[in-house]
Amino acid sequence: MHSTSTTAVTAAIASDLRPGAAEILYCDAALLVVNKPAGLLAVPGRGEDKQDCLSRRVQAEFSDALVVHRLDMHTSGVLVLARGKEMQRRLSKQFAERQVDKRYVALVAGRLPAASGEIDLPLSADWPRRPRQKVDPLAGKPSLTRYQVLSHDPSSKRSRLLLVPLTGRTHQLRVHLLAVGHPIIGDALYGSAELTAANTRLMLHAEVLAFAHPESDQPLRFLCPAPF
Repeated sequence: MHSTSTTAVTAAIASDLRPGAAEILYCDAALLVVNKPAGLLAVPGRGEDKQDCLSRRVQAEFSDALVVHRLDMHTSGVLVLARGKEMQRRLSKQFAERQVDKRYVALVAGRLPAASGEIDLPLSADWPRRPRQKVDPLAGKPSLTRYQVLSHDPSSKRSRLLLVPLTGRTHQLRVHLLAVGHPIIGDALYGSAELTAANTRLMLHAEVLAFAHPESDQPLRFLCPAPF
């Protein structure tokens, strides 16, 4: 949480939520911050079996909640929703102008050669294999990810990374890490069967989200530690 007062608000709200509703980290008249579980869509998909999603669960409690950004279905972590169209416009502008600090934690295969660095590879949709994305030097959009190695486990041959996407392309972190030879553990779409067989989820979590409050401009920072 970003402050002691936030913790108090969270406890009060969480006690009133119906069973199965999204975990609310923070709420005020302008916005909601939630912890999206892995395996839940952020917004409805196509088909009757893809209508249960985070946005609808939140809207069942807060009818004015509107989507500002998304996380992949299999990614967990911090996500903000606006309350009303004007707050949605203001928050969306911060995302569009890259004024939002987003930080992820991931478990990946192998050991990266440097303790920190950047992955600068253009990405585009892999149309024959949608929803997959691919590195595309000719037609891809500029895509930049910074990483820092937090730890390495020689026994499992896995590394724990802090990831900061400076652009917001679809599946950016997953494709960038695959491209440099260190796929995220549990990635059924991009990883090998060996890396996904022993894991029940994608080991990618949106741990930090920081932005300016859309009404007061007060800096806000939300931390939700990775569950792995």
